Amino acid sequence: MSEAVPLGGPRFQTEPACLYREMRRDHGSVVPVELDGGIPAWLVVGYRELHQVTGDPVLFSRDSELWNQWENIPADWPLLPMIGHRQPSILYTVGERHQQRAAMISNALEAADPFELRRQAERFADELIDTVCLSGEADLVAQYSALLPVRVLAHLYGFPDDEGPGLVTALNDMIDGRERALAGQSHLASSMARLVADRGERPADDVVSRMLADDSGFTDEEIVQDLMVMMAAGHQPTADWIGNSLRLMLTDDRFAASLFGGRNSVAEAMNEVLWEDTPTQNVAGRWAARDTHLGGRRVRAGDLLLLGLQGANSDPQVRTDASALTGGNNAHFSFGHGEHRCPFPAQEIAEVIARTGIEVVLDRLPDIDLAVPAGSLTRRPSPWLRGLTELPVRFTSTPALGGTSR
Repeated sequence: MSEAVPLGGPRFQTEPACLYREMRRDHGSVVPVELDGGIPAWLVVGYRELHQVTGDPVLFSRDSELWNQWENIPADWPLLPMIGHRQPSILYTVGERHQQRAAMISNALEAADPFELRRQAERFADELIDTVCLSGEADLVAQYSALLPVRVLAHLYGFPDDEGPGLVTALNDMIDGRERALAGQSHLASSMARLVADRGERPADDVVSRMLADDSGFTDEEIVQDLMVMMAAGHQPTADWIGNSLRLMLTDDRFAASLFGGRNSVAEAMNEVLWEDTPTQNVAGRWAARDTHLGGRRVRAGDLLLLGLQGANSDPQVRTDASALTGGNNAHFSFGHGEHRCPFPAQEIAEVIARTGIEVVLDRLPDIDLAVPAGSLTRRPSPWLRGLTELPVRFTSTPALGGTSR
C-alpha cells in the first residue's frame, strides 16, 4: 500500500474532521492505512460501507485468526491489546457461541437496578466534586471524568471501591496503545482474575456473580476476558463522553442555558457529541473471510478492516448539511452496528453514568466557566479514542456535601 495513510500523528487530535474529509477525497470510502510498524489495513469511513461491513458477520468476520499479517506482528506490538491474538473474549467469538455469550453479558448487565445505578453514580460524582468544590477551580478530566465511570463500573461488577484508581491507570495505558499498553493489560487481567476467583467462592448481587451463575458453560478465563472488554469499552468512552459534552456546553452558546439551571440541553449535547466528536473514533476491526470488493477497493482474504466510526458519522452522503443539528437522530455509529454492537444494557448504563456525571457538575459548581481559551484545549494522542487531556474550569467556591444526600 504505497499510498497508505499512517494511522497516527497529531492531526487525529488537532483536526480530525478535516483529516477524514481529505481521506475521503483522496481515497474514497475505504482508505488504505498503515498501523505501527508498517502493518497495512483498511479504514472504512463510508457510512454505507461501514453498515455493510458491520451487518455481514460472515463475509466480514470478527475472528482475528483470519488476519493475513500475524507473521509480521512482533510480540511487543503496542496494538496487541486492541487486536487480540487467540484471545478468548466475546470480541473474537463468532456464530452461535457469540450469541450465547452476548446474552450472558446482556442479562448480567440488565439485572442491575437502574435507580441504584444512578444513586451510585451520584455518590461517586459527589465524592469527586467534594475534592475540588472549595478551591473554585478544577480539571474536569483528571479530577473528574477520568475517574468517575470506572468507579461506578467497578462497584457494579463487584470490585472494592479502593481498586478504582489503579484500574483507571491501567485502562488508560492499555487503550492509548503506547509503551505501557501491555503493562496496563496485565494489571487489568490480574485484577479481573482475582475478582472472578473471589466471586466464585463468595457470590454476591453483582455483574460478575451473575455471569458466573450463567449455565452456558463459559470458563473463568472467558469471563475474565469479557470483563476486561466490558471495563475497557465502558470506562474510557464514557469518560470522554462526559468530557467532550462538558467542553461543548462550555464553549457553544447554544447550551449556555444548561449551565445556569436548565437541563433540557444536556441530552442534546450528549447526542451531538456522539455525531460530531464521538469518543470512539476508530475500532479494530473485521477480517475479510474471502476476497471481495468494498467501496471500489479489492479486499483480500484476511485483510483487516478498521471501523471508522467518526468518519462514517460525518459522511456527506448521509450528512448533506454537516452544520445541521442532529437533534434526536441517533442513527450514528458511535455504539457500533450489527451483532457485535455495544449491547443495549451496556449502552444504557453508559448513558446513565455520563448524564449523571454532567448533571452533578452543573448542579454542584455554580457559574462554571472555562479557565483557559477554548482553542488551547488538547486531545490525547490516540487515533482510536478522542478525549481531552484536560478541561480546566473555574467557578464560585461551594461547600462539600461530605456524604450527605443532595
